[in-house]
Amino acid sequence: MTLGIVIVTFRCRDYALACLESIEAQLPSALEHTVVIDNASADGTLEAVRIRFPTVRTIAKARNVGFAAAVNPGIRALKECDVICLLNPDARLLDGGLEGAARYLQEHPDTGIAGARIEDPGGSIQASCRAFPGHVTALFNRHSLTTKLMPNNPWSQRYLMGGWPHDEVRAVDWLSGACMLIHRRTLERIGLLDAHYFFSIEDVDYCRRAHDAGLRVVYFPMARVEHHIGRSSRHAPYRAMTAHHQGMWRYYRTHMRGSLPLDLLTAAGITARLALHVGSYTIRHALDRPGTG
Repeated sequence: MTLGIVIVTFRCRDYALACLESIEAQLPSALEHTVVIDNASADGTLEAVRIRFPTVRTIAKARNVGFAAAVNPGIRALKECDVICLLNPDARLLDGGLEGAARYLQEHPDTGIAGARIEDPGGSIQASCRAFPGHVTALFNRHSLTTKLMPNNPWSQRYLMGGWPHDEVRAVDWLSGACMLIHRRTLERIGLLDAHYFFSIEDVDYCRRAHDAGLRVVYFPMARVEHHIGRSSRHAPYRAMTAHHQGMWRYYRTHMRGSLPLDLLTAAGITARLALHVGSYTIRHALDRPGTG
C-alpha cells in the first residue's frame, strides 16, 4: 500500500514549507510520493520547495485555476499510489496517522474516502465532518448567527455532527478537503474532482458522488492534523467568497434541483447570502484600517 499526498498552493510559501516539514517529520517515506501544484503564486513557493525538498514533485500553473483543477493533475501524477491524500498547505501533520487511515481504506473495500481529525492551532476540534447540506443549512452552519448564539441547538448539531467526542471511526456524509484520503477504487469508480468548482464545495460534491456510487465516507480520528483556516483565500477574499457561493449553486443544481419556484428561491437565497458576506467583510475591513473609527 503506497500513500501519496497532493498539496495545492497559492501565496502561502511559509505555510507550505511547514506542511512539508511535518510530512518529513511524521511520514518521511511519503515525500517521494508528494506533489505540490502552485497556482501562480509569484512568491517563490516552488523554488523554495525544490531547494528544501528535492524529492517532492512540483507542477507550476501559469494562472490560478482553482483548487479542484489544480488537484487533478497532481492525482494523475501519482499513478503508483493506492491512496492519495489531499492536504491543504496551511495544514500540518501532528502524527503519522495518515498511514493508519490509508490502511483502513485498503482493508475496507466498501469505503472510498477517509478524513483525519482536524484541529485548530489551539487544539480544539474543527467541524471537518458534516451532514449533507439542505435548504436550512444556511441557518445552522458553522458561521451562522443561529449557531453562534445557540451552538447546541439540534439543527446545528446535526449538520456539524456535534455531540460526540470525535474519538472513533464513524461513517459520515462528507469530509473537509483540507485533509481527505481517496482510495484508488474511488477514482476508478467516480473519477477526479469536478474542476468546475473553483474554490470550496468540491469536497461536498466528491463525497456525495462517492455515496451515490455505493462507497462509504469515514471519519478517522487516529490521524491528527492541525489546520490554519483560510491562509490562501485571504489573499483574494472577494474571489473566494464568490467562488464559494457559485459552488453552492453548482452543488444544488447537480444534487438537489427541484421545481422552478424552489430553484429561483434557492438562487435568491444564495445571492443574498453572498451579498451579506461581502458587505460584512467590507465593513469589518474598513473598520480595521489604521486611523478608522
